[in-house]
Formats: sequence, C-alpha cells, structure tokens
Amino acid sequence: MDILFALFDGILIALQPMNLGLAILGVVIGLFVGAMPGLGSVNGVAILLPFTFVIQGISGDATSPMIFLAAVYYGAMYGGAISSVALGIPGASTAVATTFDGRPLALQGKAHIALMAAALASFAGATVSNMMFTGFAPMLASVALDFGNPEIFALMLLAFATFAGLGGDDFPKTIFSICFGLALSAVGFDIISGEPRLIFFDIQGFSHGIRFLVLAIGIYGISEMLWTMNASRGKSSMSKVEVSFASMTNALIRFGEAWRGTLIGSVIGFFVGILPAAGATPASLMAYGVTKMTSRDGDAYGKGCIDGVAAPEAANNSASTGAMLPMMTLGIPGSPTTAVLLAGMVIWGLEPGPLLFTAQPDFVWPLIGSFYISNFIAVLVNIAFIPLFLWMLRMPFSILVPLVFVLSLVGTYAAYMNMFDVWLMVLVGLGGFFMRMLDYPVAPAVLAIVLGPIAEPTLRQTLLQYETFTIFFTRPIAGPITVTAIVLILLPGLRLLWRRWRAARVGTAGN
Repeated sequence: MDILFALFDGILIALQPMNLGLAILGVVIGLFVGAMPGLGSVNGVAILLPFTFVIQGISGDATSPMIFLAAVYYGAMYGGAISSVALGIPGASTAVATTFDGRPLALQGKAHIALMAAALASFAGATVSNMMFTGFAPMLASVALDFGNPEIFALMLLAFATFAGLGGDDFPKTIFSICFGLALSAVGFDIISGEPRLIFFDIQGFSHGIRFLVLAIGIYGISEMLWTMNASRGKSSMSKVEVSFASMTNALIRFGEAWRGTLIGSVIGFFVGILPAAGATPASLMAYGVTKMTSRDGDAYGKGCIDGVAAPEAANNSASTGAMLPMMTLGIPGSPTTAVLLAGMVIWGLEPGPLLFTAQPDFVWPLIGSFYISNFIAVLVNIAFIPLFLWMLRMPFSILVPLVFVLSLVGTYAAYMNMFDVWLMVLVGLGGFFMRMLDYPVAPAVLAIVLGPIAEPTLRQTLLQYETFTIFFTRPIAGPITVTAIVLILLPGLRLLWRRWRAARVGTAGN
C-alpha cells in the first residue's frame, strides 16, 4: 500500500505543468528521432543530454531533466515502428523485427492496421512493464544479479532457437544464414587476445566490426527497395492507403487479433530488459520468434501477420522500462540508452544503486510516475500522427524510392560519421537483394549479428572461468534454459526428417 501512495504522489508531481510539458515535448521529439533511420533512442538521448542542463537550471532539481530524457526514450521506442512499416527501414535496431510483418502489411495497403497495432502493443507492453517495475523492483533486481555469463549465454542460445525457423521450410538455408551472420559478427578484434580477425583485404574500416545498423539499413532499406522495384516493375501497392474514420476504427478492432503476441512480447520484453547488457533488441527478436513458434499458423508470419507486428513492439517498449530497473537499483545500465541516462544521473549528483529508493524518494517516484504519463502521451500522439505517417505511402513510387535511398545514406552516416560504413551499407543492400533472389532467408543473418556480440564473449568468458561445457547444464538457471534451447533448435530438423520419411513411405506404398 505504501508503494501505491508513493506512486500516486509521484504521478501528481509528474503532472505539474512544467513536468507535463517536458514529457509531451520529449515524446514528440523522441517519436521523430526514433522514426529517423540511423538515429534511434541512444543517439537521441545523447544529443539532447546537454539540453537538460538548461532544464535543470530552470527547475532547480534533477527530476525534470530525467523526466524529459525518459520521455524522449519512450517516444523513440514508439517511433522506431514508423519507418519500419512505412518505408521498410528500421528506425533503430529495436524495430528490425517489426519490419518482418509491418512491411508486408504496408505493401498490401494495410499500413494503418500495422501502425495502429504497433502503437497499441507498445502501450500495452510499456504498461505491463511499468506495473511490474513499480511492484517488484527490489526483488527483480536481485534476480538480475543471479544472471552471470552462463545464464546470459543460455538465454542467447534460447534466442537463436526461437528464430531458427524464421527462414521457412528450407532448414539448411536457414542454418547457413545464421552461421553467415555469426561470422559477420566476429569481424574486428578478438575480445580475448585483442588480435585482428576477418579483416577482409586488410581494409582498416573492418577493424571496428560490421555495425548492426549498417546491416539492418542495407538489407531492409536498399535491398527492400531493389526487391520491390524488381517485383513490381515500378508499380507499388503501397499507395493504396485510405485514411478515414472507418479505416482507423477497423484498425483498432483488428488489434484484438494480436492479443497473444502482445502478451508474449510484454512478458518476455520486461524480463530480458532487466538483464544487464541485453536490452530491447534481443527482447523484440525473441518475442517475435516465440510468438511465431507458438502460433497455430506460423506460415503467416513474414507475410503480413498482425501478431508479428504486436509482439516485437510490445517487447521493445516493455524492455525499455525493464532496462531502467538495473540502472536505478543496481547502477548497472540494462541497455545503451540507459547507459546515457545513467551518465546524466551521475552528472546531476545522484547515486544509482540499492539505496536510491530510500535515499532519493523525491526523485524516484516522480520519475516512475512519469513513465505512466509518458506512455499515455506517446500512444495518443502516435495514433494522432498515423494519417501523417500514411501520407508517405501515398507518394508516387518514383519519389518514394529516391527518398528511401537518401534516408538510408543519411541515416547510416549520421549514426557513425564514417563513409566506409555508408559504402558497406550499399554493398550489404546489394548482397541482401541477391540473397532474396536466390531464396536465402536474410532475417536469421540479421538476427545472428545482433546476438553474436553478446553470445560470444559470455561463452568464452564462461569457458575460461569454469573450463567445462557442463556448467551450462548444471547451474540451476542456465541448465533448464540450455536444455530448452537445444530441444527447440533440433525441432525444425526433426520435423524436416519426419516429412521426408512420410513422403518416402507414401511413395513406396503407391508403387
């Protein structure tokens, strides 16, 4: 009951005119930052961090600046779905999984359904996460501490297992795509010895590795446009989008079909989000994979399934709040964006850690109250702007294609300020186009390069510390996760062998 009273007092403080205005401003800025390919919440919060000193000078405390940055974070998580659906370019790595089904829905003239599902699922995911954050922060923080390197690797292995079937029925091509992505994730310097590895042709640009946004924007920006141009020969069904009260009402009703993906994404997102170094991107990918695996109609995913939009959007918004928990209770950032927020808190004289809730309640509870308010503002602003986002889809194809190319180039350069990455993004786009022409799934490769940099160091550090693989099976948390992952990885291959055996048996009986 004390928690409810503290939360109520915090919401009242967050609703004060200045704090409410900052929340609205932060959400709107974050929405467009998240929609801009290459920026995302990390860059948005980092760019706006100096502006918070002006806010602190006016307000006289650290609460208002943090409310503003948290609102930018919320808005950016919502905004990532906009360009994923409307243009086929992930606004950030957290929105890559949204592209899998959001883009096909847009091509079918159902972008309003995808955007409405993304907005409402984001709201649901963030709401569930806020409630769990409020009620169980200290307890869940202690659970997060129990996750060492073996548990993190087991979780990454489970994530691989959930998307092992994303490539469709051609299991060998899916495995090849995953291995190819893992190889790309290993480019750069060895994490243990520090020696360079896979530096192709001794080009120094590869020394920092192949960055994820380079891969994502190339494949889902350049490659997607080339594929659409080749398939439609200059004509596109994206322009067949009607905006009316009836269509928006229908989109709202259709969201009822996505309740399962929303629930799965909300739960998975929060628990993955609270793990240090995991973050919203693995959460959204795992949620998509689990939702597809548990669906009775898994073949519909990747072709325009509403659940395929709702699950990753609920997960990445749930994970964004979950990542705040280790930052505030342990002083450990749960994602790159919360690392920037942690820096801001330290600058403002706050000490994140176990004593923050008791030593700084006047800061903690208004901030938590602002999570609820920013989430509510974000869903209203997002739904109100859907007609504006759909306007992009009504543009002539001759304008849309150059716009996507320009945004891809500008977004990549803005993210890394490096022309090598821009050229690499173009080459990746061409490579992704030819992979699709040869019927190789690109999604598993993209997802592997996300999880590779997390899985490899945790695996190698575990083996260096324990010197045995059995540790993944004997630890109480890592063991069940590892066994479950292995079973799920083997299932697609077993199903393939079963179908071939039945087909051979039927053929023999026919003769």
